[in-house]
Amino acid sequence: MKVEELMTKKPVVIEVPGNSRADLLKLLIKKNLTGVPVVKATDGTLAGFVTRQDLFNKPHEEQLALLMNREYPTVEPDADAVEAARTMVEQDIHHLPVVKKEKLVGIITPTDLLPVVEKLQIKIPVGDAITKTCVPIFEGAPLTVALITFNLAKVTALPVLNEEGRLSGILSDRDLFNVSGIKKIIKESNLGIGDDEDAWAWEGLKNVVPLWYELADIEFPDVKVKEIMVPEPKTVFEGTPIFEAAKMMREGDYGQLPMVNSKSRLKAMLFELDVIRTLYM
Repeated sequence: MKVEELMTKKPVVIEVPGNSRADLLKLLIKKNLTGVPVVKATDGTLAGFVTRQDLFNKPHEEQLALLMNREYPTVEPDADAVEAARTMVEQDIHHLPVVKKEKLVGIITPTDLLPVVEKLQIKIPVGDAITKTCVPIFEGAPLTVALITFNLAKVTALPVLNEEGRLSGILSDRDLFNVSGIKKIIKESNLGIGDDEDAWAWEGLKNVVPLWYELADIEFPDVKVKEIMVPEPKTVFEGTPIFEAAKMMREGDYGQLPMVNSKSRLKAMLFELDVIRTLYM
């Protein structure tokens, strides 16, 4: 399949010059996104790409032109889906702008490629597809520890273990936002988020929790991981065919799936990039 058959057309963008870090943050929150292409206001050509991680890496930079990545990878619309998958995996990215004659015509993500894995009925076992080290967390750990673990491990979801060492849940960085009072604290922090309820989507605000925690000198509520994790998450086994895992991810809108053994012992974590990597294994 070609990229143009799978991509999202007319993606949300931000322009340079004319926009700042605050404008970017507001856009990410309002549209519930974690990254957007940057285009030139004069002619609409692609100038780069910027993500919430760029905000995190340069917390005091106000100019969008200095926050964005000017050398960000791209793909052409007539490229094969396998080429897009390879680029995302090798570059460890989750957004790939689609460009034709320097103009942005779409964007493609790992989620867009999951149906291709399903359609091809790729039977590679999940155990052979996993590439990243799995970083679990204890269900009794405080959320401050969870936030530090997210940032050090550079992941957005952690498998949760109980006292017996068995998988008891999964915690995403967005689940942290479900803690009572977090929305109010974030809006009062130094991220520049105002009080207009219509301007800040509840779901989108979740995307800035890790960023806020690093920038705002505010004590996190005394809550344990167990209190906000998602219990009994969907799981896969080492021998599960990858196309079945892709279907589970697509239907459940999961970015990852824990891999366990028959005794519910955590073995590893399967991520979307692992799944689409099988398109060229």
